[in-house]
Formats: sequence, C-alpha cells, structure tokens
Amino acid sequence: MFKPLLRRVSLALLLVASFASAEVIDLKPGHPVDYVVKKGDTLWDISQKFLDDAWLWPEIWQINEQIGNPHLIYPGDIIGLVYMGDQVKITIKERSDEAPKELGPITLLPSARISAISSAIPPIPMSAISSFMINSRIVKAKVLKHAPYVVAGDDNRLLAGGGGKVYARGFKKEEPQKSYGLYRKGQIFVDPDTSEVLGMEAKEVAAAKVTSWDGDVATLKLASSREEVMVGDRLLSTDERLVVANFMPSAPKEEIYGRMIAVLGGVTQIGQYNAVVINQGKRDGVTEGNVLAIYKEGSVIIDRVTRSKVKLPAERGGLLMLFRVFEKVSYGLVLRSKVPLSVGDAVRNP
Repeated sequence: MFKPLLRRVSLALLLVASFASAEVIDLKPGHPVDYVVKKGDTLWDISQKFLDDAWLWPEIWQINEQIGNPHLIYPGDIIGLVYMGDQVKITIKERSDEAPKELGPITLLPSARISAISSAIPPIPMSAISSFMINSRIVKAKVLKHAPYVVAGDDNRLLAGGGGKVYARGFKKEEPQKSYGLYRKGQIFVDPDTSEVLGMEAKEVAAAKVTSWDGDVATLKLASSREEVMVGDRLLSTDERLVVANFMPSAPKEEIYGRMIAVLGGVTQIGQYNAVVINQGKRDGVTEGNVLAIYKEGSVIIDRVTRSKVKLPAERGGLLMLFRVFEKVSYGLVLRSKVPLSVGDAVRNP
C-alpha cells in the first residue's frame, strides 16, 4: 500500500554522467495507487493522474522486463506505483491479454497515409496532429516556385478529384519519378523578432502516381485527394518516412527563447490540443518530444503614479510538446492551457 503522506520523490537525473544532482518530482494529491488503462486514454492523460508535471513521467517510469513490450501500454493494462528502494516508480503491474506480442513502426506510405498497426495507446492524441504529420511540410518559397506543376485535369477540366487524372510539366530531369505529392502554397512564416523568413507551409492536397510520360508532359493518376486539384498546384517528391508516434517527453538540451508564431488548422484561438508553430527548429537544438512552457505576454497598463505605460511580466500559461521539427520552425501540440493563449506568446524551457 502506498503511504499517503509521501508526496515528493527524489531520484537521480537520468542520462547524466554525474549523479550528484537529483530532481524532485511531485506526485499529484489524491493520485490512484493503480489505474486500469482504458481505450481512448493517452499517456499524457494517465501521467496527469499520478504527477503534477505529467511530462516528467519518463523520470520515474520503471520498465518491467517480465512483461512483453515493456515500453508500451495497452487498454486493460494495470498501471501503478511500486517501491524501488527508497524511491517510488510507475510501472505496468499487470499486462492485458489483448496486448500484441510484437509492434511494428507506424509508416508513412507513398499515398501519404498513416498505417497504424498497433493498439498501443499514444503519448498524446494522434487525432489532433495526424493531418499535420503527413499533409504539410515546410519548404523554401523557391522550392515550390521551381517545382513541376499541374497544367490541366482530365478532359482538360480545371479541377480534378480522387481517382481522376491530371497532366503536369516542368520536370527538371529527363523523366519524372513514379509518385508525387501535389501541394499548394500555405502560410509564410516570419520571425516576429528578427523579420527572418523561416519557411513556407506547403499544404498537400493530393497524392498521385505517374502513369505515362510524353515529351515534357506527364500523366498522373490521383491515388488520394483531400481537396480538388487545381491548375498550378505543385508536385513535390513523396515524403516517405517513418512517423514518430511514440514521443518521449523531454526538456530541450539548449536554452530556448522562442514564440508561437501561428496556429494550424484554421482556428484563431489557442487552447488545449491545438497545433501551433514556433520559431525554433533543428538549428536551435530542439527535437520531436521536447516539452516547452508557454508564457502569456503581460498586459500593458498605465502606472497611475507616474502616468507612464508599463508592461507586466509574462506569466506561465501552458505547456506544449513538439511533434514535428523542421530546420527553422517546429509544430507543437498544446497539452495544457491555464489561460487563453495567443500567437506571440513566448515558449521557454519547462
């Protein structure tokens, strides 16, 4: 039985050569001793039941080597607290019979679809980020400008949907590749502090395969379509890659001082489970899974004594996790929002 008076757990910092320093992690008041994982849970949801700072769960996660796939959690598993000497850990106490024995990767196929082949619960809601994982990318403006483009649809129509044909030209090589994503210009991201152009969002509207090649014109059959294809849409090489779905929460290795510069998905307000863009990328030292604190910009008030304008300090208002990192910008998912958040709010190390 877990001792109810024990609320703070000291443990050595992981992956540090010197174990001289230790981190203190708060267990949440009223936390359960055991929890049965339910369908629809996320690792973030479960961690919040045990910890005040849910993103720190890897620090006290104890791998149970006697259980298949000890890194993964499935509906029906029993998660709970156990003693490891004078420390308290979270572990899988009992494995569900429904858990598969093996797990393969989640693969991005040439048709730009995520193929999930496991019922393991995700760390964060994949439904909130899946379209941004596969249907958009950040490119330099000149990449789209010089890419092959659609010149006509089937029967010379201007629009084409899934299953139809389109014709494209502008290929730099003698022959086109076998498959392409069809993209349209999206937002241009500019650093609000330096005015540097950080990149352009290329929104994928369809995926297509080349069926024939005549002169400088290629015929493509649309394998899938999210929007109607239009004349002028650009062709980019299919972005075949493994989608990182099993994010490991971590703090950035570098000190980060950035901002949220856009919100994705056609919304204007920023709250929990909204996807945002920040002006920090690979060059700044961030990676997928990094957690950042969001600081709400302080209001500007009038000092009634001096009659001058004063800007109040920024206050911590939320938490986000990066799920896709490009060279100069990154996509993040807001996991916690204490107050209404806005584009321009700062992001820093948690």
